[in-house]
Amino acid sequence: MASDMHGDITSTLGARIAAGDVPPGSVLTLAQLERDHDASRTVVREAVRVLESIGMVRSRRRVGITVQPREDWEANSPQVIEWNLQGPFRQQQLEALMELRVAVEPTAAMLAAGRATPAQRAELRRLADRLRELSDRGLGASDDFLQADVEFHSLLLCASGNPQLRALCDPVREVLTGRSRLGMTPATPAAGTVAEHSAVADAIARGDADEAEHHSREHMRSVRSEIRADGSLG
Repeated sequence: MASDMHGDITSTLGARIAAGDVPPGSVLTLAQLERDHDASRTVVREAVRVLESIGMVRSRRRVGITVQPREDWEANSPQVIEWNLQGPFRQQQLEALMELRVAVEPTAAMLAAGRATPAQRAELRRLADRLRELSDRGLGASDDFLQADVEFHSLLLCASGNPQLRALCDPVREVLTGRSRLGMTPATPAAGTVAEHSAVADAIARGDADEAEHHSREHMRSVRSEIRADGSLG
């Protein structure tokens, strides 16, 4: 029960900070948080510890709990990404993650062409086929499509054989899931995006690093254009 409670406080306070309702420089106290959330000192301390671990607050004796500048937060934390997607900084978060993906996923595809195991190559092709099937049925906004898409891009990062790229699986999963939950994933994906999944998978299966990188970059650019269009409409 206490664990659930500190999780609720963490999520509530984290979302408020991410939305700017509690701006950087604000100083909170344990006593204030206890009153606001009707929680024990132990539960509040644990919630603050979690927020401190991802850079959102800093706790100092005789000073209090100070909300930190946004640039000091752990930008790739799935929690930070989730809270940003819930609030007014949604578009900035989507674009920032997309810019990161444009920079790194083509490199991951290039590396995967030389390093992926036979099982990984086969699974990438299976997932690409699954995405095409769901897209043809108009199910691009479905949970099944989301699951296959998350698995495809996570596997691509893992197949690169680079632990730093593999560490981006959680942020990519969070932004793909968040975009879907916000209703921003079209039932019929933009022209070419599903085909590029297949082209990337086929190039990796052949061991063609240049083609894998090229098609991944084209795919990332297409999705980035979608996200920018969403922002201009919203």
